[in-house]
Amino acid sequence: MSPISGLTPPKPIPIKDRSTLVFVQKGQVDVIDGTFVVVDAEGVRTVIPVGGMTCLLLEPGTRISHAAVGLAARAGTLLLWVGEAGVRLYSAGQPGGARADRLLHQARTALDETARLKVVRRMYELRFGEPAPERRSVDQLRGIEGARVRALYKSFARDYDARWDGRVYDPDDFDSGDLANRCLSSATACLHALAEAAILAAGYAPAIGFLHTGKARAFAYDIADIFKFETVVPVAFRVTGAVQNNRPIDRRPVGDPTRAVRLLVRDAFRKTRLLEKLIPTIEDVLAAGGLTAPDAPAEAQPPAIAEPTSGDIGHRG
Repeated sequence: MSPISGLTPPKPIPIKDRSTLVFVQKGQVDVIDGTFVVVDAEGVRTVIPVGGMTCLLLEPGTRISHAAVGLAARAGTLLLWVGEAGVRLYSAGQPGGARADRLLHQARTALDETARLKVVRRMYELRFGEPAPERRSVDQLRGIEGARVRALYKSFARDYDARWDGRVYDPDDFDSGDLANRCLSSATACLHALAEAAILAAGYAPAIGFLHTGKARAFAYDIADIFKFETVVPVAFRVTGAVQNNRPIDRRPVGDPTRAVRLLVRDAFRKTRLLEKLIPTIEDVLAAGGLTAPDAPAEAQPPAIAEPTSGDIGHRG
């Protein structure tokens, strides 16, 4: 990949050392004077330290230049084109680094029913802090997880005094959901974006899932679910309860619930050190399948951005 004329190629930062994510709405994303910026309708420039971000979520009303996409790719920063509040994914950029040996290992593990069940059982254990019930199929474990998740939603709703009528939402119509579901959708969209960025950084495919299947981000959903109840779900119900009961958060009125959720989710990611955990967790659950990962063939195409000797396993930088 040739460098951009006039710019020093950025040195990718390992995911564990980055900030989480930035939403961009109604602006022109470009590279001006060698800097990654968002220009609003009034011509005001906002600088984004693209190399220090895990991913950028581009909402409706955003335009991005070829130079900005190229700089994000060289910096190893994922770009996601999403719907309002990030709840629908339209497209995603993959800034290099996919590894054929790791993709083959992931696919082989997903296709082997015994290995797949072991992976699902490991994800269950990480998610709930206890081993999965014995002699259960993937479908049976999916049903058990669903029941536990519904119970956890009710528990968080009680804890934060939030009205809760179940998880009901339309991904094509964000505003059709009630407040609790809108907050949950906004919060989980942030987590799914980070999980997808980590999966791509580690050289795997977001579409090859184990518990979730048949969707473009199936594996991202699998990994995100492991961390959902320690990060984003409490935030969603905290904001919901605060709005419904006219209660401030950190001595401030909530204002826009979606914005409040994003800010608090960002803080939760930082407090839980989520970015340090994602790639090791991906490797952990895949290793649980018990299959030996193949060595990369000598003629394999190298990553678009070469890996140094330090940093996250599988990361581009």
